[in-house]
Amino acid sequence: MTRSKLLVAATAALLPLAALQPPAAEAQPVDFGKRPVRIIVPFAPGGASDFVGRIIQPRLAEELGTQVLLDNRAGAAGNIGVEVAARATADGFTLLLGNVGTMAINPSLYPDFAYKPTKHFIPITQVVDVPGALVAHPSLPPNSVAELIAFAKANPNKLNFASPGPGSANRIEMEILMRAAGITMTHIPYKGGAGPAVTSLIQNETQLGFVTLSSAMTFVKAGKLKMLGIVAPNRNAGVPDVPTMAEVGFKSMRTGSWQGVFVPAGTPRPVVNRLFEAMQKVMAHPDVRKRLNDGGAEVVVSKSLDDFMVFVREENERFGRAIREAKITAD
Repeated sequence: MTRSKLLVAATAALLPLAALQPPAAEAQPVDFGKRPVRIIVPFAPGGASDFVGRIIQPRLAEELGTQVLLDNRAGAAGNIGVEVAARATADGFTLLLGNVGTMAINPSLYPDFAYKPTKHFIPITQVVDVPGALVAHPSLPPNSVAELIAFAKANPNKLNFASPGPGSANRIEMEILMRAAGITMTHIPYKGGAGPAVTSLIQNETQLGFVTLSSAMTFVKAGKLKMLGIVAPNRNAGVPDVPTMAEVGFKSMRTGSWQGVFVPAGTPRPVVNRLFEAMQKVMAHPDVRKRLNDGGAEVVVSKSLDDFMVFVREENERFGRAIREAKITAD
Protein backbone atom coordinates (compact mmCIF):
# COMPACT_ATOMS: atom_id res chain seq x y z
CA MET A 1 0.00 0.00 0.00
CA THR A 2 1.39 3.40 -0.93
CA ARG A 3 2.05 6.17 1.62
CA SER A 4 -0.87 8.22 0.32
CA LYS A 5 -3.28 5.29 0.60
CA LEU A 6 -2.12 4.61 4.16
CA LEU A 7 -2.78 8.26 5.12
CA VAL A 8 -6.30 8.13 3.67
CA ALA A 9 -7.09 4.89 5.47
CA ALA A 10 -5.82 6.22 8.81
CA THR A 11 -7.82 9.42 8.47
CA ALA A 12 -10.99 7.49 7.66
CA ALA A 13 -10.53 5.30 10.73
CA LEU A 14 -10.35 8.37 12.98
CA LEU A 15 -13.41 10.14 11.59
CA PRO A 16 -16.04 8.33 13.73
CA LEU A 17 -14.09 9.12 16.90
CA ALA A 18 -13.61 12.74 15.91
CA ALA A 19 -17.32 13.12 15.18
CA LEU A 20 -18.10 12.23 18.80
CA GLN A 21 -15.91 15.02 20.20
CA PRO A 22 -17.16 18.65 20.41
CA PRO A 23 -14.99 21.27 18.72
CA ALA A 24 -12.36 22.52 21.17
CA ALA A 25 -13.27 26.17 20.64
CA GLU A 26 -17.04 25.69 20.97
CA ALA A 27 -18.41 26.96 24.28
CA GLN A 28 -20.44 24.44 26.22
CA PRO A 29 -23.88 25.52 27.51
CA VAL A 30 -24.01 26.60 31.16
CA ASP A 31 -26.26 24.36 33.23
CA PHE A 32 -28.09 26.28 35.97
CA GLY A 33 -30.52 23.43 36.61
CA LYS A 34 -28.30 21.73 39.18
CA ARG A 35 -29.44 23.76 42.20
CA PRO A 36 -31.14 27.06 43.13
CA VAL A 37 -29.59 30.42 42.36
CA ARG A 38 -29.41 32.84 45.28
CA ILE A 39 -29.77 36.62 44.97
CA ILE A 40 -28.35 38.38 48.01
CA VAL A 41 -30.22 41.60 48.80
CA PRO A 42 -28.09 43.55 51.30
CA PHE A 43 -31.10 45.24 52.89
CA ALA A 44 -34.21 44.25 54.84
CA PRO A 45 -37.45 43.13 53.17
CA GLY A 46 -39.75 45.95 52.12
CA GLY A 47 -37.10 48.35 50.85
CA ALA A 48 -36.33 49.47 47.30
CA SER A 49 -33.76 46.72 46.65
CA ASP A 50 -36.11 44.05 47.94
CA PHE A 51 -38.87 45.46 45.71
CA VAL A 52 -36.65 45.20 42.62
CA GLY A 53 -35.37 41.75 43.58
CA ARG A 54 -38.85 40.29 43.97
CA ILE A 55 -39.88 41.50 40.52
CA ILE A 56 -36.75 40.08 38.87
CA GLN A 57 -36.85 36.78 40.80
CA PRO A 58 -39.58 34.79 38.96
CA ARG A 59 -38.51 35.85 35.46
CA LEU A 60 -34.87 34.99 36.13
CA ALA A 61 -35.97 31.58 37.40
CA GLU A 62 -37.79 30.99 34.10
CA GLU A 63 -34.82 32.13 32.06
CA LEU A 64 -32.24 30.01 33.91
CA GLY A 65 -34.49 27.01 34.34
CA THR A 66 -33.98 26.75 38.08
CA GLN A 67 -35.34 28.08 41.36
CA VAL A 68 -34.20 31.59 42.32
CA LEU A 69 -34.19 32.55 45.99
CA LEU A 70 -33.89 35.98 47.60
CA ASP A 71 -31.58 36.16 50.59
CA ASN A 72 -31.98 39.39 52.59
CA ARG A 73 -28.77 40.12 54.51
CA ALA A 74 -29.29 43.54 56.09
CA GLY A 75 -26.92 45.44 58.33
CA ALA A 76 -23.93 47.81 58.34
CA ALA A 77 -25.33 49.96 55.52
CA GLY A 78 -25.39 46.93 53.25
CA ASN A 79 -21.82 45.82 53.95
CA ILE A 80 -22.90 42.56 55.59
CA GLY A 81 -24.66 41.39 52.45
CA VAL A 82 -21.73 42.52 50.30
CA GLU A 83 -19.32 40.44 52.40
CA VAL A 84 -21.54 37.35 52.22
CA ALA A 85 -21.69 37.66 48.43
CA ALA A 86 -17.96 38.31 48.02
CA ARG A 87 -17.09 35.20 50.07
CA ALA A 88 -19.51 32.94 48.15
CA THR A 89 -18.28 30.32 45.70
CA ALA A 90 -17.61 31.98 42.35
CA ASP A 91 -19.76 29.66 40.25
CA GLY A 92 -22.70 31.85 39.22
CA PHE A 93 -25.13 30.44 41.78
CA THR A 94 -24.77 33.48 44.08
CA LEU A 95 -25.66 36.94 42.78
CA LEU A 96 -25.60 40.27 44.57
CA LEU A 97 -28.18 42.98 43.93
CA GLY A 98 -25.96 45.96 44.67
CA ASN A 99 -26.92 49.62 44.54
CA VAL A 100 -25.37 53.07 44.50
CA GLY A 101 -24.88 52.94 48.26
CA THR A 102 -23.19 49.56 48.61
CA MET A 103 -21.18 49.66 45.38
CA ALA A 104 -20.31 53.35 44.89
CA ILE A 105 -20.63 55.23 48.20
CA ASN A 106 -19.62 52.70 50.88
CA PRO A 107 -16.14 52.02 49.45
CA SER A 108 -15.16 55.60 50.31
CA LEU A 109 -17.39 55.95 53.35
CA TYR A 110 -15.99 52.77 54.94
CA PRO A 111 -12.39 52.69 53.63
CA ASP A 112 -11.37 49.88 56.01
CA PHE A 113 -14.05 47.50 54.74
CA ALA A 114 -12.23 44.56 53.21
CA TYR A 115 -14.34 44.01 50.09
CA LYS A 116 -14.27 46.42 47.14
CA PRO A 117 -16.78 46.30 44.26
CA THR A 118 -14.22 46.71 41.48
CA LYS A 119 -11.84 44.13 42.97
CA HIS A 120 -13.97 41.42 44.55
CA PHE A 121 -16.91 41.43 42.11
CA ILE A 122 -17.67 41.19 38.42
CA PRO A 123 -20.43 43.65 37.47
CA ILE A 124 -23.01 41.93 35.25
CA THR A 125 -25.46 44.72 34.35
CA GLN A 126 -27.33 47.67 35.72
CA VAL A 127 -31.03 46.86 36.04
CA VAL A 128 -32.80 50.02 37.23
CA ASP A 129 -32.34 53.64 38.05
CA VAL A 130 -34.59 55.35 40.59
CA PRO A 131 -34.45 59.05 39.64
CA GLY A 132 -33.74 61.59 42.32
CA ALA A 133 -35.53 64.92 42.67
CA LEU A 134 -34.42 68.25 44.09
CA VAL A 135 -37.49 69.46 45.96
CA ALA A 136 -38.25 72.46 48.11
CA HIS A 137 -40.98 73.78 50.37
CA PRO A 138 -43.44 75.92 48.37
CA SER A 139 -42.65 78.97 50.52
CA LEU A 140 -39.02 79.04 49.36
CA PRO A 141 -38.75 81.91 46.80
CA PRO A 142 -36.59 80.16 44.14
CA ASN A 143 -38.49 78.27 41.43
CA SER A 144 -35.50 76.94 39.50
CA VAL A 145 -32.01 75.65 40.18
CA ALA A 146 -30.47 78.90 38.90
CA GLU A 147 -32.68 80.94 41.23
CA LEU A 148 -31.83 78.62 44.11
CA ILE A 149 -28.11 79.14 43.58
CA ALA A 150 -28.51 82.91 43.46
CA PHE A 151 -30.67 82.85 46.61
CA ALA A 152 -28.21 80.61 48.48
CA LYS A 153 -25.27 82.85 47.55
CA ALA A 154 -27.15 85.83 48.94
CA ASN A 155 -28.05 83.88 52.11
CA PRO A 156 -25.07 81.64 52.97
CA ASN A 157 -25.82 78.85 55.46
CA LYS A 158 -29.37 80.13 56.03
CA LEU A 159 -31.04 77.30 54.14
CA ASN A 160 -31.42 73.89 55.77
CA PHE A 161 -31.38 70.77 53.62
CA ALA A 162 -32.70 67.39 54.73
CA SER A 163 -31.25 63.92 54.22
CA PRO A 164 -31.83 60.37 55.54
CA GLY A 165 -28.34 60.36 57.07
CA PRO A 166 -24.76 61.70 56.92
CA GLY A 167 -23.55 59.14 54.38
CA SER A 168 -26.69 58.91 52.28
CA ALA A 169 -26.69 59.45 48.54
CA ASN A 170 -29.17 62.30 49.12
CA ARG A 171 -26.70 64.16 51.31
CA ILE A 172 -23.76 63.52 48.97
CA GLU A 173 -25.73 64.73 45.94
CA MET A 174 -26.35 68.02 47.75
CA GLU A 175 -22.66 68.29 48.61
CA ILE A 176 -21.85 67.83 44.91
CA LEU A 177 -24.33 70.58 44.01
CA MET A 178 -23.03 72.98 46.66
CA ARG A 179 -19.40 72.56 45.69
CA ALA A 180 -20.10 72.86 41.98
CA ALA A 181 -22.28 75.97 42.51
CA GLY A 182 -20.11 77.60 45.19
CA ILE A 183 -22.87 77.77 47.81
CA THR A 184 -23.19 76.68 51.44
CA MET A 185 -26.25 75.32 53.25
CA THR A 186 -26.82 73.55 56.57
CA HIS A 187 -27.26 69.80 56.61
CA ILE A 188 -30.01 68.34 58.80
CA PRO A 189 -29.86 64.50 58.88
CA TYR A 190 -32.88 62.41 59.87
CA LYS A 191 -32.91 58.85 61.15
CA GLY A 192 -35.35 56.27 59.83
CA GLY A 193 -34.86 56.61 56.09
CA ALA A 194 -36.34 59.01 53.57
CA GLY A 195 -39.76 59.26 55.24
CA PRO A 196 -38.78 61.58 58.13
CA ALA A 197 -36.67 63.72 55.78
CA VAL A 198 -39.60 64.23 53.41
CA THR A 199 -41.88 65.02 56.36
CA SER A 200 -39.45 67.71 57.50
CA LEU A 201 -39.64 69.31 54.06
CA ILE A 202 -43.43 69.29 54.03
CA GLN A 203 -43.52 70.84 57.50
CA ASN A 204 -40.90 73.46 56.49
CA GLU A 205 -38.45 72.34 59.18
CA THR A 206 -36.02 72.11 56.28
CA GLN A 207 -36.31 74.02 53.04
CA LEU A 208 -34.98 71.63 50.40
CA GLY A 209 -33.38 68.28 49.74
CA PHE A 210 -32.79 65.45 47.30
CA VAL A 211 -35.30 62.61 47.54
CA THR A 212 -36.42 59.88 45.16
CA LEU A 213 -38.77 61.04 42.44
CA SER A 214 -41.35 58.43 43.43
CA SER A 215 -41.45 59.58 47.05
CA ALA A 216 -41.83 63.23 46.04
CA MET A 217 -44.33 62.96 43.19
CA THR A 218 -47.51 62.70 45.29
CA PHE A 219 -46.57 65.71 47.41
CA VAL A 220 -45.55 67.78 44.39
CA LYS A 221 -48.89 67.13 42.69
CA ALA A 222 -50.69 68.01 45.94
CA GLY A 223 -48.82 71.33 46.12
CA LYS A 224 -47.02 70.42 49.35
CA LEU A 225 -43.59 70.46 47.67
CA LYS A 226 -42.18 71.92 44.48
CA MET A 227 -39.63 70.24 42.24
CA LEU A 228 -36.67 72.17 40.84
CA GLY A 229 -34.76 69.42 39.04
CA ILE A 230 -34.40 65.67 38.64
CA VAL A 231 -31.32 63.45 38.78
CA ALA A 232 -31.77 61.20 35.76
CA PRO A 233 -30.44 60.83 32.21
CA ASN A 234 -33.69 62.19 30.74
CA ARG A 235 -36.73 64.17 31.80
CA ASN A 236 -39.54 62.22 33.40
CA ALA A 237 -42.93 61.88 31.69
CA GLY A 238 -44.71 62.55 34.99
CA VAL A 239 -43.07 65.99 35.33
CA PRO A 240 -42.08 66.89 31.75
CA ASP A 241 -41.45 70.56 32.56
CA VAL A 242 -38.85 69.81 35.24
CA PRO A 243 -35.31 69.80 33.78
CA THR A 244 -32.62 67.26 34.62
CA MET A 245 -29.71 68.48 36.72
CA ALA A 246 -27.44 67.82 33.74
CA GLU A 247 -29.56 70.17 31.61
CA VAL A 248 -29.03 73.03 34.05
CA GLY A 249 -25.28 72.60 34.12
CA PHE A 250 -24.49 69.77 36.55
CA LYS A 251 -23.30 67.13 34.10
CA SER A 252 -22.09 64.62 36.70
CA MET A 253 -25.53 64.43 38.33
CA ARG A 254 -27.04 62.10 35.74
CA THR A 255 -27.96 58.97 37.71
CA GLY A 256 -30.10 58.48 40.79
CA SER A 257 -30.32 55.45 43.07
CA TRP A 258 -29.24 52.82 40.55
CA GLN A 259 -29.16 49.08 41.17
CA GLY A 260 -27.29 46.31 39.40
CA VAL A 261 -26.36 42.63 39.48
CA PHE A 262 -22.90 41.44 40.50
CA VAL A 263 -21.15 38.06 40.97
CA PRO A 264 -18.02 37.20 42.97
CA ALA A 265 -14.69 37.73 41.24
CA GLY A 266 -13.41 34.56 39.64
CA THR A 267 -16.76 33.47 38.23
CA PRO A 268 -16.03 31.72 34.89
CA ARG A 269 -16.53 33.87 31.80
CA PRO A 270 -19.09 31.54 30.15
CA VAL A 271 -21.21 31.77 33.32
CA VAL A 272 -20.85 35.55 33.42
CA ASN A 273 -21.89 35.78 29.76
CA ARG A 274 -24.92 33.55 30.37
CA LEU A 275 -26.05 35.69 33.29
CA PHE A 276 -25.64 38.87 31.24
CA GLU A 277 -27.80 37.41 28.47
CA ALA A 278 -30.38 36.18 30.98
CA MET A 279 -30.67 39.55 32.71
CA GLN A 280 -31.07 41.34 29.38
CA LYS A 281 -34.07 39.12 28.60
CA VAL A 282 -35.52 39.48 32.10
CA MET A 283 -35.34 43.27 32.05
CA ALA A 284 -36.91 43.41 28.57
CA HIS A 285 -40.01 41.50 29.72
CA PRO A 286 -43.10 43.77 29.54
CA ASP A 287 -44.41 42.67 32.95
CA VAL A 288 -41.08 43.38 34.64
CA ARG A 289 -40.83 46.81 33.04
CA LYS A 290 -44.41 47.74 33.93
CA ARG A 291 -44.17 46.67 37.56
CA LEU A 292 -40.87 48.50 38.04
CA ASN A 293 -42.14 51.65 36.33
CA ASP A 294 -45.29 51.59 38.45
CA GLY A 295 -43.05 51.54 41.51
CA GLY A 296 -41.01 54.55 40.40
CA ALA A 297 -38.00 52.67 39.00
CA GLU A 298 -36.86 53.05 35.41
CA VAL A 299 -35.40 49.98 33.68
CA VAL A 300 -31.81 50.70 32.64
CA VAL A 301 -29.61 47.87 31.35
CA SER A 302 -25.94 48.03 30.46
CA LYS A 303 -24.87 47.67 26.84
CA SER A 304 -22.12 45.23 27.78
CA LEU A 305 -20.18 43.81 30.72
CA ASP A 306 -17.40 46.33 30.11
CA ASP A 307 -19.92 49.17 29.96
CA PHE A 308 -21.21 48.38 33.44
CA MET A 309 -17.68 48.00 34.83
CA VAL A 310 -16.76 51.45 33.52
CA PHE A 311 -19.97 52.88 34.99
CA VAL A 312 -19.27 51.39 38.44
CA ARG A 313 -15.72 52.76 38.41
CA GLU A 314 -16.94 56.22 37.42
CA GLU A 315 -19.58 56.21 40.16
CA ASN A 316 -16.94 55.21 42.73
CA GLU A 317 -14.76 58.10 41.60
CA ARG A 318 -17.65 60.58 41.60
CA PHE A 319 -18.90 59.79 45.08
CA GLY A 320 -15.42 59.20 46.46
CA ARG A 321 -14.35 62.67 45.38
CA ALA A 322 -17.44 64.25 46.96
CA ILE A 323 -16.92 62.34 50.22
CA ARG A 324 -13.27 63.38 50.46
CA GLU A 325 -13.88 67.03 49.59
CA ALA A 326 -16.76 67.41 52.04
CA LYS A 327 -14.98 65.29 54.69
CA ILE A 328 -18.10 63.12 55.07
CA THR A 329 -17.96 60.28 57.57
CA ALA A 330 -20.36 57.44 58.33
CA ASP A 331 -21.09 58.84 61.81
